[in-house]
Amino acid sequence: MKNQGAGLLSAGAAMLCALSVALAAYASHGAEGESAHRLGMAAAFAFAHGLGLIASSARRSRLALVGKLALLLGVLLFSGSLVAAVFLQVPTTLAPAGGMLLMAGWAILAIDFLTTT
Repeated sequence: MKNQGAGLLSAGAAMLCALSVALAAYASHGAEGESAHRLGMAAAFAFAHGLGLIASSARRSRLALVGKLALLLGVLLFSGSLVAAVFLQVPTTLAPAGGMLLMAGWAILAIDFLTTT
C-alpha cells in the first residue's frame, strides 16, 4: 500500500515545480526591475526544491520526513515571501526564516543519508 503522506508531499513538490514555471514566465515577460529579479529567484528556488523533494521521496525514515517538511516549509516561506513582496507590496520578512529552514532541511537529509541505508 502506498504511503499517502509521501504521495501528498510529492504532489505538492510537483505543484511547486509547475508554479515555478508560471512565476518564471511572468518574471521574464510581465515584471520589470526588482520585481522580475525577485520573481525569478522565487521561481528558481521553488523549482529546485520541488525537484529535491521529488528526488528524496523514496526516503522513508522519520528523520527524512523532518528534513523534507523543513524543505517544503522553507521554500514556501522563502519563495512565498518574495512573491508576496511583488504582488502585495509587503516586506520580505519571512525569507530569512525560509532560507534557514532550507539549509536545515538539506542538512537533515544529509544526516539521513549517512545514517540509513
